[in-house]
Amino acid sequence: MSDSNATTSNYDLALLIGRVAMTPLFLISAYYKIMQWPGIVGLLTTQGAPMPELGGYLAVAAETVLPLLLIIGLWTRWACFGLILYVLGTCFIAHRFWEFSGPAQISQALAFFKNIALCGGLLILAFTGPGRLAVSPKP
Repeated sequence: MSDSNATTSNYDLALLIGRVAMTPLFLISAYYKIMQWPGIVGLLTTQGAPMPELGGYLAVAAETVLPLLLIIGLWTRWACFGLILYVLGTCFIAHRFWEFSGPAQISQALAFFKNIALCGGLLILAFTGPGRLAVSPKP
């Protein structure tokens, strides 16, 4: 194997690891939304989310289907853009740190900016593509 092939293989492996590493956050969150279903609708209601029950269903769908697409590397660009929209929505519905004070503000700010960082990683992945270790290697 030449150095070029080794570099390409490392690049593809890094993209696979990166794709997989981004997904547990979403899948675990979807699981807890399902297990605590009435509570999530109530929480969305108190947070002022429009159509909280539909929003809960959409959240579970987004947090389940889109990460699975990332893991297998299918429709990666669309999955990334879908997750970016979803994550930005959660920032402005659930993590409005500017409405809090004290320790709660710090925790909400960290969640907000963690989500912004995740959007950055998803944006990079959307434009680099999933690598060759994917069902559909093109973005």
